[in-house]
This record gives sequence, C-alpha cells and structure tokens, in this order.
Amino acid sequence: MTTRALWVDRPLHAQIRATDLPRPGPGEVLVRSLHSGVSRGTETLVFRGEVPPSQYAAMRAPHQEGDFPGPVKYGYLTVGVVEEGPKELRGRTVFSLHPHQTRFVVPADQVTVVPDGVPPRRAVLAGTVETALNAVWDAPVLVGDRLAVVGAGMVGCSVARLAASVPGTQVTLVDVDETRSDVAADLGVGFVAASAARAVLADLDTVVHTSATSEGLQLALDLLRPEGTALELSWYGIRDVTVSLGGAFHSGRLAIRASQVGSVAPARRDSRTTADRLVLALELLRDNAFDALLTGRSTFDELPDVLARLSDGTLPALCHVIDHPEGDADVQRDRA
Repeated sequence: MTTRALWVDRPLHAQIRATDLPRPGPGEVLVRSLHSGVSRGTETLVFRGEVPPSQYAAMRAPHQEGDFPGPVKYGYLTVGVVEEGPKELRGRTVFSLHPHQTRFVVPADQVTVVPDGVPPRRAVLAGTVETALNAVWDAPVLVGDRLAVVGAGMVGCSVARLAASVPGTQVTLVDVDETRSDVAADLGVGFVAASAARAVLADLDTVVHTSATSEGLQLALDLLRPEGTALELSWYGIRDVTVSLGGAFHSGRLAIRASQVGSVAPARRDSRTTADRLVLALELLRDNAFDALLTGRSTFDELPDVLARLSDGTLPALCHVIDHPEGDADVQRDRA
C-alpha cells in the first residue's frame, strides 16, 4: 500500500509526500483518514521552526516522524475509519493522535472509538477538548466561580464552553478580535473586547490565558481578585514573555500556574488515565455548540498552502478542517 502525508521539510516549507505503508500486524489497525484538524497554535510554531531545542523531546507528537526543525511529520487531530484490525474495531470511526496522513497503521490501543452522535468532522476537536478538560481540572473551576478566558482560539473557546457547564459559573471570553463575540454567543458565554476588559471585569477567581502573548498574560493577571490564579495554557516556542510583577502581584498574592496536556491534572491523576481523559473528551463532543469552532475546510492537497496561510495570518480560523480524499465529495457537495 501507499499513503500520503504532510511533511514540514524546513521552516516555512511543507509538502505532501507519498510513501509505502506496511500491512497491519497482530494488534494493529489500518485507518483510512476522513478528516484532520490543524492545531493552529502548535502546528504553526512547528511550521515556522520555532520549537526551542530544549523542548524537542517534550514537543514530540505521539506518531511523529522526523525531528525538529525538519524534516518532520507533525500533527495530532485525525479521524478515520478502521479498515483492517481487530473485529470489534473494523468499520468503526475512530480518533487518533496521528499526523495528517491519508492512511496509517498504529497499535489498536492508539485509536479511540468516536461515540454515536458525534459527527466525524467535529471529532477532530477531541485533542483540543482534552486539553481544555485538563485545564478545567487544573484550575479547578468550582461552582459559582467568576472566570475569564483571555484568548478566544480553539483551546480558549473549549475551556469557556466546559467551564460554563459548571453550575453558577460566570464565564467571559476576552479577545482582541471583536468578531469572536459571535463565537462566544454560540458557546453560551459572555464576551468582552480586550481593550475594554479592565474597565468591565475585575476580581475574578480564575483567568485562563491562551492568547500566547505577553499582553494577554498581563491582562489575565490584572483581572484577578487577591490570591487569584492565572492558568497559563499558551505555548510560546522560542518567544520571550514579559509581564509586570509589580503593582498588585505581590500584595495580592497572585499566582501564575501552568497547565499542559502531556499528563493528567494532579486533581484527577489517581483516578483517570490519559486514555480515560480522551474518551471523556469525545463524549463531551456530543455538544453541538462545539461546531462553532469549525471555521473552515479544505482538501488534503491544499494543506501545505493552508498551513502557510494560517501561519502568516492571511487565513483566519479557529479549527480548520482538512478533508482527506474520501471526504472530498463532502467538500464539493457543501460548496455546491
């Protein structure tokens, strides 16, 4: 068999390569991809060659090939159908933390069945919702909390939706792009433009930061109540971050805490595995509101150009979905 996959050959240059694919062995599955999602923040950092050498090992995707800065095959949001493998999986729609590739072979325990009621296209958000779920556990978000999310990207929007499901919470998305107010409305949360946030929001219990900017992190700190926590989900790559730790930072005993999806949040580590967490993330995607995060789609052959345009900002998107060859008919039907 042959397959095609996206490779970043060198910073700012990607191409689709054809390669031989082995038949699945015992305990393995052959998956025919339907859709994959572009994780805009992380994947554009990889595309630009901005992964710092000290983080090469930590940043490896589960089924990555090659090494940073390139050539490297990278990505982790793929949904497909099992064509060969254990009987209980054959014909099932599954999610895998696999790079963009038209067909792939992985161990059977590296795919997770997509529940009935979750459309395959929406299921590409599983890895993002898993990150948001871990953040909600890390915060933690408690009944009645007043909370803001600074940065209305894929992860920020997912955090906002999950946090809003906790009874009594008041959740506000904050972003420099005021058009994200429409997404906030679809998610059932409030919205405030970043320029007005200090005048409108104050004394929040928790602020989750996902904008990957120094300005966003500073704003997160400025909105906290005394002894509040800014939960940092942004990944900055090689960029430096500057914030002011004068003012209320010490007198208010404020905290900046990192949250990262590589391990289960300490609050649930004794009772949930990473596999359990992914299963739950997929169950949470039964929520139709998450469709608001799917803001564009392209064919697999368009992927190198899509990645370049997402990286330079000429293609605005939350989650841009890539339809693989078997999904091309759906793309053409939707565009007709």
